[in-house]
Amino acid sequence: MEEVIDIVVDFEDYFPSMMEKYGAEWLLGEVCNGFRLLMDAEKGVITFESLKIKSALLGLGDMEDEEIVCMLSEGDLDGDGALNQLEFCILMFRLSPGLV
Repeated sequence: MEEVIDIVVDFEDYFPSMMEKYGAEWLLGEVCNGFRLLMDAEKGVITFESLKIKSALLGLGDMEDEEIVCMLSEGDLDGDGALNQLEFCILMFRLSPGLV
């Protein structure tokens, strides 16, 4: 019987080393690219619907609705139920304390 090992690697494991290697401007550009990937193109923000659809396309389709709501509320600073680009960037950097 073959043993299957499932390894989960968080992005925060690599943020500090990526910034050191490529620079802050590059890293900020990549975070902005991530925002554009997840956002609703018509609304210009990450919504529940856009995060649910795009996370499934990225292979994260097993995320529960409650997890998506939690992710959005974690970064939603203005209380509108969605993440704008600034809120997304702040959230990504908050999740990587090694950058500060």
